[in-house]
Amino acid sequence: MPKHELSQGFPPRLLREEAMVEACRVRDFSVIFQLAKRAGFYPARLARCVELTPSAVGEIIKGNREINNISVVERVADGLRIPGRMLGLARRDWEADSAAVAVQVTSSEVDPFGCLADTGPDVEPTDPQFVAALIESQLPQHYKSSNFFGARHTIPAVVQHAQTITRLLERGSSGVPREALLQTGGRVAEFIGWLYQDLGDFRRAALWSDRAMEWAQEAADGHMQAYILFRKSNQATARASADRAVGLAKAAQRLPGLTPQIEALAAQQEAQGYALMGNPKAALARFDEARALVAEPTQTVPATGLDTSYCTPTYIEMQRANCWIDLGKPQQAIELFEGHLEALPQVYRNDRGVYLARLARAYVRAGELERGAEAATKSLGIVRYTGSARTFGVLSAVADSVAGERRLPTVAALLEHFAVVRDRFAA
Repeated sequence: MPKHELSQGFPPRLLREEAMVEACRVRDFSVIFQLAKRAGFYPARLARCVELTPSAVGEIIKGNREINNISVVERVADGLRIPGRMLGLARRDWEADSAAVAVQVTSSEVDPFGCLADTGPDVEPTDPQFVAALIESQLPQHYKSSNFFGARHTIPAVVQHAQTITRLLERGSSGVPREALLQTGGRVAEFIGWLYQDLGDFRRAALWSDRAMEWAQEAADGHMQAYILFRKSNQATARASADRAVGLAKAAQRLPGLTPQIEALAAQQEAQGYALMGNPKAALARFDEARALVAEPTQTVPATGLDTSYCTPTYIEMQRANCWIDLGKPQQAIELFEGHLEALPQVYRNDRGVYLARLARAYVRAGELERGAEAATKSLGIVRYTGSARTFGVLSAVADSVAGERRLPTVAALLEHFAVVRDRFAA
């Protein structure tokens, strides 16, 4: 941005508007630029400030183009004088302590990235390593809680953890304390990304995954970087982006010194990408490799701080089963689901709901509508508590497939139950 424009940014009154606060909170640059245009910042001026072309700014305003690259987000913050915390960024170099904008957070939802502005120094100094260790010690319980009760119950607490870590990093922690914050922060941010993915909010999921990668890279945490690439591949698979899913999974496997579990997670994710492409040979080969990696316990596994204990032969076979449906072999999927569901620990209630929904989908594809309805009804009994959009999306497809078969009592009961749960999701 030209130096003569450094002082030309959004006026404080615009930054205090509720619509602007909310748009920045979710990084909706279409709304941000629309509000700016109404305030007199026309596309040509916006383009100069943020170093984009006027046509690109026009596309963003129309909602035809998104800003996801973190460097462009930073250019927007700097060019328009939007405080870093409003966009989930660190404090910008130009932000003076005496010139902070009073931002009113009106949303009842937990503020995703940022922290509210500090109102003053802590009464007592905080040891960053102590905080990092304390948060780290609570993560296993959060993992269990989210899988049993659902993501929406866990998000407020873990977002507060991320905000605490962000605040301590912004206060200038360095050396070993900063590394501890970054490593724990990477795990927390990755977990939040997964929680939002389960709730069907892929926008926030991607933002948190990007934050996790930023922290993991600064901490030189190779295992975490590989795990985040696996997670991004999983997000791509969920959105049926096969090439991206395979590419990200391969990228995860290129990092050196990985544990067998992380290698297996990336390999089976690559397999899912191949299944989306309709390539059963490549998919099954990668599933076989993934299962072999976790079939026998390894004696010397390096400590990573990551919980990959869920990556077992049962987990691999559940993913294989889902791909059998897409590959046109629902009977093989049914056999795998039925054979492994009983082995799933009770704490994995949310996952059980997903697998039951996929089993229902397999039964319907195989023409066994009543058994499909029975499995779907069991899944609905779980999703009504967990709120998993991941599960509900599969159940919606099942309900659509059997909608014309209400003459069957089990199908009629399923559709009635589904309508009740659907209305709760829409509320």
